[in-house]
Amino acid sequence: MTPNPYLWLVPILPLAGATINGFFGRRSSKKAITTVALFFCGAAFVMALFLAARFSSASAPYYYDLAHWIRSGNFSVDFEFYLDQLSLVMLLVVTGVGFLIHIYSVGYMWDDDGYYRFMSYLNLFMFFMLTLVLAKNYLVMFIGWEGVGLASYLLIGYWFTKDSAAAAGKKAFIVNRIGDFGFLIALFLMIKHFGSLDFTRVFAAVRPLSPETAGVGLLTAIGLLLMVGAAGKSAQIPLYVWLPDAMEGPTPVSALIHAATMVTVGVYMVARSSMIFERAPMAMMVVAIIGTLTALFAATIGIAQTDIKKVLAYSTISQLGYMFMACGVGAFSAGIFHLMTHAFFKGLLFLAAGSVIHGVGGEQDMRKMGGLRKYMPWTFGTMGIATLAIAGIPPFAGFWSKDEILWKAFGASPVYWLIGVITAFITSFYMFRLMYMTFGGEYRGGPAAHDVKHESADAHAMRDKHDHHEHGHGEPHESPWVMLGPLVILAALSVVGGFVGYGNHFEHFLAPVFQGATEVAQETSSEAGKGTEYLLMGISISVAGLGWLLAYLLYSRRPQLPARIATSLGGLYQAVVHKYYVDELYSVLFVKPLIDGSTTILWHGIDQGGIDAAVNDSAVAARYASDTVRHMQSGNLRSYAGWIAAGGAIVIAYMVWMGVA
Repeated sequence: MTPNPYLWLVPILPLAGATINGFFGRRSSKKAITTVALFFCGAAFVMALFLAARFSSASAPYYYDLAHWIRSGNFSVDFEFYLDQLSLVMLLVVTGVGFLIHIYSVGYMWDDDGYYRFMSYLNLFMFFMLTLVLAKNYLVMFIGWEGVGLASYLLIGYWFTKDSAAAAGKKAFIVNRIGDFGFLIALFLMIKHFGSLDFTRVFAAVRPLSPETAGVGLLTAIGLLLMVGAAGKSAQIPLYVWLPDAMEGPTPVSALIHAATMVTVGVYMVARSSMIFERAPMAMMVVAIIGTLTALFAATIGIAQTDIKKVLAYSTISQLGYMFMACGVGAFSAGIFHLMTHAFFKGLLFLAAGSVIHGVGGEQDMRKMGGLRKYMPWTFGTMGIATLAIAGIPPFAGFWSKDEILWKAFGASPVYWLIGVITAFITSFYMFRLMYMTFGGEYRGGPAAHDVKHESADAHAMRDKHDHHEHGHGEPHESPWVMLGPLVILAALSVVGGFVGYGNHFEHFLAPVFQGATEVAQETSSEAGKGTEYLLMGISISVAGLGWLLAYLLYSRRPQLPARIATSLGGLYQAVVHKYYVDELYSVLFVKPLIDGSTTILWHGIDQGGIDAAVNDSAVAARYASDTVRHMQSGNLRSYAGWIAAGGAIVIAYMVWMGVA
């Protein structure tokens, strides 16, 4: 490994932007807020490009020891950053796509009263995300892991005066804690058996171990627990339920967190732990099964959704399932390849959806859109490119990465491949359905189309904003260029981004990271020849074309047919519309019993038996203590965020000082 003195600057720069806007943004002009947010995020992207220019596939990993941290007997953890081929790919994706989304947010959120708060949260998210992907050990990764959970809570519930947005933020936070519990136990097992959380040391201890082919051993247990954590952050069965509700956040949040960055960290963590998973075949099989089932399950729900962002939400869950399928069959490089291309086209899809919502005054129901092609030609063109990419139409980016996954999956098991192909057909169908419902035919919207009672937080905020502008709920209009510029750049990446995988160049670049895992994937697919590979490629292209054709026939040529088909399907259609009633089932099985049980325990056990018996006699002391600290509990979210930012800045400053000293 080679020390690099610049590595620590990449995550620190967005933290500086978050701190400045968090403390001073309320009293600053929007131009100053914008300058700070874009400068520090852009500087992180420039620094990432600088590091990438000096790095090659043959380079030794870079590292930077920011501070000596934990020392306990023989166990030690340092606050270190680490850059190898895998983290370099993530670094460029996070900073590049993140910077474009920051630019887009300027246009989308400009008229919002909490603009400074939103931009501060975006920078804070970037800091934690970059800390996660640059971590040199699992504990620093876990800090970033929890940090992006906090930032996502703040961003999803950004419009906290809207009950649905506040509830969605809490739901995301709580469901992710379930997955994080599994992640933590995996870390405890590593400490106990390997005496370290450093990637290099843990993988060195794992490398000599034989694959656990008989029963559940240590590595299998660690792998399964890591997958529990990954399922929470990356919205896989059964912990996927938070992501569709998270669409209550502003659309730039949906693009940044739930398409390009945060939801992919589970895939990144599994890929980073490939040394463990390849020696735990049962854990890998679980990863593949969960990913495959999630891909199909979420895709079927996407068919019947009418909210444009909900369609994209279930599409994200489905595409993440593809990535886990790849990791589960040992094709880690294919999973990361799809992670990268997905960041391009799914980020573009969400931003284009935001442009549509902006252009029609906050409406998100596709049934009240239509005919927008003539009003929003740039949005239509860029979103069309993203749709071709996610559908797997060559030569767009999604074709290359999805085809690579299906090819590797076929080598492991034809069952994975078949389910993947069926999912590809459904994906193509519901994405072109979205395009025809949104841009085809005649415009079906207008003032009467808005249902204020049930509108989303995005629509609520956009309606308030447009009430003060000339467009109002009148004729749809194209978005400003501060929003269209990022769309055009992402569209270009969605066209050419897949070519980096041509000739297996991307796989070769990542080979030093995956080593044995890459060999496993090659062995599983080497049994089939080139002829079979081309045949499977032709099948995947054909099913994508069939999905497009079916959407065209149902939503362009015969738009009256979908309603008839839905009526004929009866209960099955209603089950899909209501997302198979999973949320209702979770509410009955877990939420209500826990709430009711907790209330009973708190009242009878703690309040009556403990507090009434012990605390009441100490009322004077309690009153004195509460009066001392009550000023810290203002109930003001901005105040709490300020204390968190201040504490984070102090901790980082101390670490930097310790590192220099």
